[in-house]
Amino acid sequence: MTRNLQESVNKTTEDYLEAILMIQERQGYVRSVDVAAQLGVSKPSVTYTTKRLKEQDYLKNDQGGMLVLTEKGMAVADATYTRHKKLSEFFIRLGVKPETALKDACKIEHDLSDETFDAICRHAENNKK
Repeated sequence: MTRNLQESVNKTTEDYLEAILMIQERQGYVRSVDVAAQLGVSKPSVTYTTKRLKEQDYLKNDQGGMLVLTEKGMAVADATYTRHKKLSEFFIRLGVKPETALKDACKIEHDLSDETFDAICRHAENNKK
């Protein structure tokens, strides 16, 4: 999914959906407490935001009460997470310390245009070591 399709999705939504995807990949299930820990926010904040994400059809609960991305939520989460990984890898190859690269990628993954992101990806692909 390109950023143009995500323009109406705000940074908080992207952060939550990306965090849910990362947690799902890491441990196979996602609880609200996991999201709170991942994002460094309060449990009531997660409750409020996940309720809103469910209303917008980005998220649902499975039979066990675990958080699950819908198809719509997965599209946004995957696009955001892909940007995060590609930017982090690029910064690390430039010589940036991994922890700094991860933080910086998180800061700009939401605001970078498709044009600039695509150019970074092309440059990285053409200059693999």
